[in-house]
Amino acid sequence: MNELETEALHEQYSLLRGAEQHKNALIEELLRRLDKVTQDFHQEALDHARESQYNREGQLRERALNNDIRHLQSLMERDPFVLVLIDGDGMIFEDQFIKNGESGGQEAAVILATATRDYVHRRNPSLAADYTIVTRIYANLKGLGDVCYRAGILDRPSIMDDFARGFTGSKQLFDFVDVGTGKDRADKKISGAHSRRMWYSDEPAKPMLENLKLQLYDYHCRHIFFGCSHDNGYARLLEDLGDLSANDRITLLEGVPFEKELNMLKSKYKTTKFDGLFRTTKINVYQQQYPPQLTPQLTPVQSQYQSPYQPVMSRPSPAPSSNASSMNPMATSWATTAVSNATRIVSPPPTPQPTPVVVQSIPRNRHGQRIDPVVKFDATEVERVKKLKMCNVHFLRHDCIFGDDCTHDHSYKPNKNEVQTLRHVARMTPCKFGTECDDIKCIYGHR
Repeated sequence: MNELETEALHEQYSLLRGAEQHKNALIEELLRRLDKVTQDFHQEALDHARESQYNREGQLRERALNNDIRHLQSLMERDPFVLVLIDGDGMIFEDQFIKNGESGGQEAAVILATATRDYVHRRNPSLAADYTIVTRIYANLKGLGDVCYRAGILDRPSIMDDFARGFTGSKQLFDFVDVGTGKDRADKKISGAHSRRMWYSDEPAKPMLENLKLQLYDYHCRHIFFGCSHDNGYARLLEDLGDLSANDRITLLEGVPFEKELNMLKSKYKTTKFDGLFRTTKINVYQQQYPPQLTPQLTPVQSQYQSPYQPVMSRPSPAPSSNASSMNPMATSWATTAVSNATRIVSPPPTPQPTPVVVQSIPRNRHGQRIDPVVKFDATEVERVKKLKMCNVHFLRHDCIFGDDCTHDHSYKPNKNEVQTLRHVARMTPCKFGTECDDIKCIYGHR
């Protein structure tokens, strides 16, 4: 074998060895990739199993949540009700109902329920007919009965209690609640020519506002009728609700015409009127003309100090005796003169007098109409005080019923001049009782 053949064999071996190395490298690469694919497969299998489990759990959770939703929806659809809140001191039933006492209360309750259902059916026909009507009327029964009696509507004040009892007993969840007199009316009675506002109290406002706040966002409460057309004091709360969805669920109920501030809210709230059920005019207890001049009548007044010079008929005197008459003939003539001329007043010598008690009174003109004292004011100062948003009732009457919930300022410390200006600002709002108002603490204007 020559040298050329040997070299050829070496070359072939080198080629075969290189091919073997390439083959081994290829096999190693394939094995490495196989390991990677196997590892990825196992990871994907784990992820798939985990997602499958998650999906199964999600489906179970979704099914449970759907069941909960259906259950909650069934609970929310149960026991729907419509709430009727009425301030009975101003929203007063028609005379024919009140006169009939207990039977009149039952009849008024039936008519109120029927009128409420008719209105709700017109406004919300999709509401199921099995809803309940919850009615709360808050009033000072004693004061209201006295006023109706003085106005000639009732034969006796207690008929108002019979009416309330009939109203409450006529239907379930119909309540005529006696709130009593307000804290600033407790000691007042209806008497004389200035009695129109004596029975009225701020007490009905408190439970009405609390009930409104409590039920406004209750899903079971589908609608609220709010009867307060006689009192501007409710306008502040209604203005501050500010929730259009909530406003749509409130209907203002009208008896007497809406007061000025409430009338301005008609664009914000729905309003309705149940004809023939509530009075459209305020009760007038002024059935007689105010006397142009009263002649004072003398009434014997007893005091702890008895003057020895008082007339005989005003204090006890010893029984006359014949001896006394014979000894002092002037005694008989003085007594006879005093008795025969009772209108003549003998001026006694100066005697100690008790300290007079100063009674605050309401200024009125000769026709008995209330007049407001003149308050000096500066127009620029009035505008400045208005911007302070001070609560008129808090600073001038000191009995704001809204307390911490009041939207006007209670924390400001006004000086004497600012209080005087605030008094003028308050008088810009006319009093709903006008010149007949007899509230000594009234801060509004009387024109």
